[in-house]
Amino acid sequence: MADPLHERDETLPALREVVRAAGPYLDALPERLVYDRAAEPLLDRLGGPLPEDGRGTRAAVEELLRVGTATATASAGPRFFHFVIGGATPAALAADWVVSLLDQNAFVRASSRFADTAERVALDWLRQLFGLPAGWGGALTASATFANVTGLALATHWWAERHGVDVASAGLAGLPRMPVLSGGHVHPSARKALQLLGHGKDTVEVFARDGTGRVDLDGLRRRLGAVGPAVVIGTAGEPNAGDFDPVADLADLAGEHCAWLHVDGAFGLFAALSPRTAHLTAGVERADSVAADAHKWLNVPYESGFVLVRDPSRLGPAFGMPGAPYLPGPDDPRGGYGLLGPESSRRARALPIWATLAAYGRGGYRELVERHCDLARHLAAAVDAAPDLERLAEVPLNVVCFRYRPPGLAEPELDALNRRLGEALLDDGRVYAGATVYDGRAALRPAISNWRTTEGDLDLLVAVVRELGDRLRTTA
Repeated sequence: MADPLHERDETLPALREVVRAAGPYLDALPERLVYDRAAEPLLDRLGGPLPEDGRGTRAAVEELLRVGTATATASAGPRFFHFVIGGATPAALAADWVVSLLDQNAFVRASSRFADTAERVALDWLRQLFGLPAGWGGALTASATFANVTGLALATHWWAERHGVDVASAGLAGLPRMPVLSGGHVHPSARKALQLLGHGKDTVEVFARDGTGRVDLDGLRRRLGAVGPAVVIGTAGEPNAGDFDPVADLADLAGEHCAWLHVDGAFGLFAALSPRTAHLTAGVERADSVAADAHKWLNVPYESGFVLVRDPSRLGPAFGMPGAPYLPGPDDPRGGYGLLGPESSRRARALPIWATLAAYGRGGYRELVERHCDLARHLAAAVDAAPDLERLAEVPLNVVCFRYRPPGLAEPELDALNRRLGEALLDDGRVYAGATVYDGRAALRPAISNWRTTEGDLDLLVAVVRELGDRLRTTA
């Protein structure tokens, strides 16, 4: 085979192969191993030298399906708890296929009015979903990391203006170091964003009052009073225990000291959807920028994040592309979201967001969040009832932090055992929940965010943790 023009009639047969594989794969998701180590040798079939003459469309797709359906991590299934991954709702999965079918360049309106309109509507629906005031805007990104880049880039421009510098033109040279303050929950993705923006990952000054990372508001207040214009990072939902910074208190401090407040709400922002948990995000409407992921609790496919900002007029000056006469400007009628965020070449990632919000609405997602919070309490109760498990933190949302703790072991032995247990869980494959460190202790931190997850999946998690923990202790 050579030029794809010779295989133009193979497109629909290849797509039918995908559809045929989709049924058995999706049907098996609730019970299949999250990862099957026995299938790893199949990965070798993807390698070898680059073919000189291709094997043809159908053969290539069949091979990809054969290897992929056997070796892919079932992160879209109900027993993946290691990272906060939501899977994909039926509407979002179907819409993601539409994204590839239509293959729109969501750069500006001139490249796709359809993609631009879907993004505008999706962003406003997200604003409404989280109860943010009218007038807020934003942009879709590939991840919460890029959303953090976007929000903190706007913070950088704001801060440079306070020093009389247009950083889009002049850059950071000659400016002092930008003060960035946070509690102990600050996520590595926020540090990475600062690293990418030229501030350095270690520029963050952390004010924590204990080993869990809870913010020291008094220390933060004193520092804000001493440094002048600054950026404050708040965290809505940290991944080890689902804890929250007091966003309203941070908003008070930011207002008092003329600071930019950026909230990293990768998954915790969804607490705003339920009256039972909305107090955790109180004050987020007073932030300047808010970052979150859609491929977490919104349950749309990867890659999908978003940033929402109080003053959307700041996006164009920060992310416009100057100097090309064939490109529109951010304020041009033919401009669009590729000029309002860090990425220019963009797939139409608004379509799964639009489809899932259209399909299930505010009520459906409120029900989803509340069901997952109930499941987290079910898991916490099971942990509390087990004589060889110990819960290490309260459960404010959807993460349960606990460890395997058989009697008679000292703390260093418990840490070593739980680290091995985290590795054993990933190798075992029945459930997926790796190890972390919480308040200085090795632990597990399963996060519940997949729409398919049931109590039975969590009961299996507890059983597998205890089984593997007992086996590791016996063989140690």
